[in-house]
Amino acid sequence: MLKNLEDLIKIVRDRKKNPEFSSYTNKLLNDKKLNIEKVKEEIAELIEGIEKDENKIHESADVLYHLIVLLEGSGIKIEDVMNELKKRQKK
Repeated sequence: MLKNLEDLIKIVRDRKKNPEFSSYTNKLLNDKKLNIEKVKEEIAELIEGIEKDENKIHESADVLYHLIVLLEGSGIKIEDVMNELKKRQKK
């Protein structure tokens, strides 16, 4: 199940190292302001989808994608985020 997420992270990291001119991911990686705007927009759309009980899965995927690109573009590794969440687990 999480393989798809791992694959997405690998693709984003690859785009960061090996930019492709026509890549939407590269556009976001190179324009942090745009990426932040997209994260905000996608979160708002997810909240609306949840409230209306529509498109929740689609909007969730959009949020995850844009958030991963923002994290990677900001030098934040998902592994570090996961480690932080692990530290917060109650035993």
